[in-house]
Amino acid sequence: MTQPNAKIVILTGAGISAESGIETFRAEDGLWAQHRVEDVATPEGFARDPELVVQFYNARRAQAAEVHPNAAHRALARLEAEHPGEVVVITQNVDDLHERGGSDTVHHMHGHLKGALCAICDHRWPAPMVMAVGDPCPSCNAPAARPDIVWFGEMPYEMDLLFDHLTQADVFAAIGTSGNVYPAAGFVAEARRAGAHTLEFNLERSAVGNQFAEHRLGPASETVTAWVAEILGR
Repeated sequence: MTQPNAKIVILTGAGISAESGIETFRAEDGLWAQHRVEDVATPEGFARDPELVVQFYNARRAQAAEVHPNAAHRALARLEAEHPGEVVVITQNVDDLHERGGSDTVHHMHGHLKGALCAICDHRWPAPMVMAVGDPCPSCNAPAARPDIVWFGEMPYEMDLLFDHLTQADVFAAIGTSGNVYPAAGFVAEARRAGAHTLEFNLERSAVGNQFAEHRLGPASETVTAWVAEILGR
């Protein structure tokens, strides 16, 4: 039973957005299957062919704009709104489905499709729906705009803050994550060391599933909604 004022830290991955129609990183068709990760999700890939990378994220941005939050997103927003304790949502996803589902505070550790980043001065600004290679930075005017996405080989955002949240957690839940990508895959171990109760919500156990105290298998729209109802007592 979750204590009334428990601090709940939630990590979400591609699985929670898959039910809304955004394919996961390992999907057998769709945008990711058409490109090698090394070509579209690394700094080296951007240096080799910035046009390919910008077009890839333009396509992802357009796809994300066409889908809608599902019941799991809305359930987490309800938990944030109605649970007396603190609720922290950390997402590996770069879409805005949590925000559109009603969550007020979401930590995007891997960046955001709606963001642009200057490769020269690190200034950030809202990305247009269609970015172009050589778009100027509104701060330094360098033609160095890139998607504000954390690529493989780069450090995720806000790591010090995220680990502070994990060390304070009473409950840690991972939803729709593969457990294959670090540092996020190590969050459960950090939360366990802090004494948190740990739960995994997934279609099947993740690569770090043996580290969780509790597993709830099935579609997130069903399992997460039921869990939130249990916590809120209705």
